[in-house]
Amino acid sequence: MILVCGEALVDLFVDAPQEGEMPARAVAGGSPFNVAIGLARLGVAAGFLGGLSRDHFGQMLAGRLAKEGVDTGFLVRSERLSTISVVATGADGQPSYAFHGEGAADRSLMPAELPQSLSAEVEALTFGSYSMVAEPGASAFATLAEREGRRRVISVDPNLRPGVEPDMARWRVMGERFYRSATIVKASDEDVRLAWEGRFSLADAAQYWLACGAALVVITRGAEGALGFSRAGSVAVEPRPAAVRDTVGAGDSFHAALLAQLSRSGRLRRDAIAALELSEIEELLGYAAAAAAITVSRRGADLPTAAEIDAVLAAGRG
Repeated sequence: MILVCGEALVDLFVDAPQEGEMPARAVAGGSPFNVAIGLARLGVAAGFLGGLSRDHFGQMLAGRLAKEGVDTGFLVRSERLSTISVVATGADGQPSYAFHGEGAADRSLMPAELPQSLSAEVEALTFGSYSMVAEPGASAFATLAEREGRRRVISVDPNLRPGVEPDMARWRVMGERFYRSATIVKASDEDVRLAWEGRFSLADAAQYWLACGAALVVITRGAEGALGFSRAGSVAVEPRPAAVRDTVGAGDSFHAALLAQLSRSGRLRRDAIAALELSEIEELLGYAAAAAAITVSRRGADLPTAAEIDAVLAAGRG
């Protein structure tokens, strides 16, 4: 099992105002939430650990996880409200986010509410997005990553959200607690630009994460594909052709597919990841890129199944 740790929230997709009204659609979301569902759709056992409200939105989120086959036994329920993220998509398909969640259930996880131990079936944990900085949950999750990083794979996707925490210095300081426990760091070129305010190149960022102890660093570049870095060197993969509808969930889809392939091949172990050859990293990134290409061709974070990815890869080979 891969235990996905972080936030689950409601994405409120809004359209352009029309005569004083703004049509909207409420959808279950959150980057870690999407990763958990993505793993389940790819046939990998996944659990979700996070704070979840008992309000109507929280009931919807829990129900969606259960319906997708994600283990909900790690949820921490409370009377606090659910976070709502207002999502507006620009003409270029890029989403912008405004978060309404101060004191919400997903940010309020306390150290005492974390599992005291994890069974041997949990082979990896993932962390990411604003759960890495929004207190008190951020410190609780960082403590969990530090505890479990000695015995399991930790995968981190910073997925920076300035709308929640605009202070990039805080993202860097809190992020390092997670990076020093990580086996894998998956980030976007936008994350790198934001985190170091333009001072780091993608290669600089990768070397920083490798120096923190990561065995594999992956940086996605949207329409320019993705880069993979390890102590063996670096590789680049081209993006899969896709008619972009929007990019919501693309990075989550990439992350889930990367982890799923490692798990299914029996390589979701720190020693195995550290031993990956560049050709194997390239193959992993190609699979994850195919997953992301499917997601961007659909509305919202509608992550693909393994059969859908296999079909895309087969068509590319034909």
